[in-house]
Amino acid sequence: MTRTDDVTVFVIDDDVRMLTATERLLKSVGLHAELFATPKDFLTRKLTDGPSCLVLDVRLPGMSGLDVQRKLAEAGVQIPVIFITGHGDIPMTVKAMKSGAVEFLTKPFRDQDLLDAIQQALQRHRETREQQREIQELKERYETLTAREREVMALLFSGMLTKQIASKIGTSEITAQVHRAQVMHKMHANSPAELGRMAEKLKLPTIS
Repeated sequence: MTRTDDVTVFVIDDDVRMLTATERLLKSVGLHAELFATPKDFLTRKLTDGPSCLVLDVRLPGMSGLDVQRKLAEAGVQIPVIFITGHGDIPMTVKAMKSGAVEFLTKPFRDQDLLDAIQQALQRHRETREQQREIQELKERYETLTAREREVMALLFSGMLTKQIASKIGTSEITAQVHRAQVMHKMHANSPAELGRMAEKLKLPTIS
């Protein structure tokens, strides 16, 4: 069973010597690598649960590295990509970076440049996964709110005071205070400002 703290560096390159050298380099710094000679082999592989990144040659038989990047995006797979190539050009680099690539290295490159890019990519993936976890937790809390409590939360997020909320939903101020307290409790918010940040992360609309 894969541990969530396991780090995996996936490498796709049709040059066997390059694959072997990359695996040896990563092993020397304690990183686990999985090697693929073709994009098809990688795309059929179920990704690990832990932080990972993809070192990807741009020019591959049958499917370009940019095509692999696009297919991953279309499938909703969020894995940081580092492109390597012996035939880099400016338009290709721009396209790769605009599509979210972490780095674009032209062969020959220094081992340290690749290692630095991999560490940057792994850190980005850790941060992305942490944000996804946080949003999922917020969604689960939000789902525990009643329809009225969700309405009150939206009004709080819009900047309304308890008295204004009571008037807006047609109830007493005391009842509005009870709803407000329930929202704060269920969302684990310590202040209206914190609740507002949660609403922003959940992309809740404001109510005027």
